[in-house]
Amino acid sequence: MAIKDEQGRPSLYRRIADDLKAEISAGTYSAGDALPSESELAQRYDASRGTIRQAFAALRTDGIISSRRGARRVVQGGPRLQDFAALLSFSRWGRAIGEEPSGRVVSLDRRGATEGERDHLNLPDGAYIYHLTRVRLLDDRPVMVERTAYPDRIGALVAGMDPDRESITERLAELGTTFADAEHTIDAVRATADDARLLGARPGIPLLRERRRTTDPSGVPLEWSEDRYLGDQVAFTVRNSADRNTLSRWHSAPGSA
Repeated sequence: MAIKDEQGRPSLYRRIADDLKAEISAGTYSAGDALPSESELAQRYDASRGTIRQAFAALRTDGIISSRRGARRVVQGGPRLQDFAALLSFSRWGRAIGEEPSGRVVSLDRRGATEGERDHLNLPDGAYIYHLTRVRLLDDRPVMVERTAYPDRIGALVAGMDPDRESITERLAELGTTFADAEHTIDAVRATADDARLLGARPGIPLLRERRRTTDPSGVPLEWSEDRYLGDQVAFTVRNSADRNTLSRWHSAPGSA
């Protein structure tokens, strides 16, 4: 169980772990760098060394650091954590882990919504949607194919953007459309011939599939998306407690798979 203080804030060790995680994501500490010692952090936070060890243990459980008895904790290479407790776009996540995100639009079509799309987007019979197929890249390497359906009014805004260079989520926010909540369903599928062609992979290899419905603050659906990730590039973890359910997305650095 995640323990909170009397003000309802996360416990001190969790706040310390989150601070260190943010510094790692910001590049203050890179893969292979040693973190400050227990005594240095204890002084910085006016905390006991036992509390610092709890913070290190949380980071080790998340795969962010490694440690050996008698040695300083070292930032891991390879996968990097992005906390889905904050709803971030792919672009913001990519930048947070030090990669350059981009996209390559395969198609953007306005058409009648399928029955499934109408159900997920709460649309009436005969409704139209915009459907976007786009390859997402990190440092020019394909890592995911997204296939997203937008209600007509949202899709019309997307059609006026440059999705190869812009973050759709961030641009829609600038236009007054707020992505507030999302439901994620994650499973494994085999790459279709189309997936393989777009990702430069072999047909039939396992892909991680994330199906996501995102809504605005009033609960109105803004998108229904099926994203397929290369399994050797991105992974997901879930950390649970009585008062926190956090989904995390990871990216494997080149050569770490």
